[in-house]
Amino acid sequence: MSDTLSVQTEAPARDRTTTTTTAEPTVHAAPGTDLRTVDADPDFWYPVAWSSQVRKGKTFGVRYAGVPIALVRPEEGSVFALYDRCPHRQVPLSKGTVNGQTVRCCYHGWAFGRSGRCIDVPYLGKGKLPNGVRTYPCREAGGLVFIFPGDPAKADTVPFPKLGSVDNPAYKTKNFSPRVGCHYTFMHENLMDMNHQFLHRRQMGQIKARFLGQDKGENFIEARYSFMRSAGQQPLAERLIFGKHKDLNGAEHPVEEVVTIRTTYPYQTLQIRDKDGDLIMDLWTSYVPVDKEQRVTQSFGLLSVLRPQTPLLIDLIWPALGWFTNRIFLEDKDIVELEQQAWNEQGGDRNVEIFPVVKALRELLTRCGVPAGKGMPDTTNPDTAATPAPVATGAA
Repeated sequence: MSDTLSVQTEAPARDRTTTTTTAEPTVHAAPGTDLRTVDADPDFWYPVAWSSQVRKGKTFGVRYAGVPIALVRPEEGSVFALYDRCPHRQVPLSKGTVNGQTVRCCYHGWAFGRSGRCIDVPYLGKGKLPNGVRTYPCREAGGLVFIFPGDPAKADTVPFPKLGSVDNPAYKTKNFSPRVGCHYTFMHENLMDMNHQFLHRRQMGQIKARFLGQDKGENFIEARYSFMRSAGQQPLAERLIFGKHKDLNGAEHPVEEVVTIRTTYPYQTLQIRDKDGDLIMDLWTSYVPVDKEQRVTQSFGLLSVLRPQTPLLIDLIWPALGWFTNRIFLEDKDIVELEQQAWNEQGGDRNVEIFPVVKALRELLTRCGVPAGKGMPDTTNPDTAATPAPVATGAA
């Protein structure tokens, strides 16, 4: 997979001065704040599209927290990201055309380079060029396009996420990116809390989660589980990948897996290891707010499965595994959207939570999030907005 940085090089624009910016401290949400009003902290790297969606010589429009952003891939060079509004008449730049290292607005032909500077107005002659548009640090990894929607002065100091086993040839990876009508925090809770397997009884049979323990720190919480089947058949794809499971009556020899779910803000992972500690399944996921209120979430996930020793077996079972995981997700999607609907109708969070892991997770998401309205990217276009945005120097 690619892992490239958005290199920003461009000749200086006419009559343009630049200003160096310094990072501002992040103001986080106060303890006790209704979690569903806490915005995601924009000072992290967030995926906003698949690399395959941004074709050479084309633009692609996305949104982060209600702010439109244009991704631009020149015929040569890496993807770059701009505020998706031409400052002239506010027409989306994602509707424009790509010429060399510039994108040209479809209306009057104003051209902007990867630094955000306005470098040409066809009918202006030698007059002073207008201000540019804000840029967002951008990079690609794991088949995803990431942007840094927050303070660009922090982009090269905030660690880039490790994307599971996506680049390990011993694993086969499935990509998914469903859009869900709920606040991103519902998604974190749903995956972290393995006590809801009753919801998936039709797909997985009746299985019982056993909580093994948790760890937590300033920016993470981790929970570990094992499972036992009490009724119903083990799905074929699961059986081929993980082996036979013992039921409560001990009818079969077990394959003792440990499931570890971890939220390292703002990302989430799920790993399954067998009795020998070998990593069998590795999921990395990110929940990206789409709208201003952050009640619509775009998920991006990378699900990597260890290839069995039997050649081509993974390819044979891959369609069944895909169908199975999609069915599980659709059940989760329905539930979290019902939770969001209840919050909307009740005007607040009335949840009665008893599971310590979820309580700790909520504290983490509140502590690491930002107050409502503070999670939106800056879209202003002063002279400083037209200076090249800093770019990360490497993955953590």
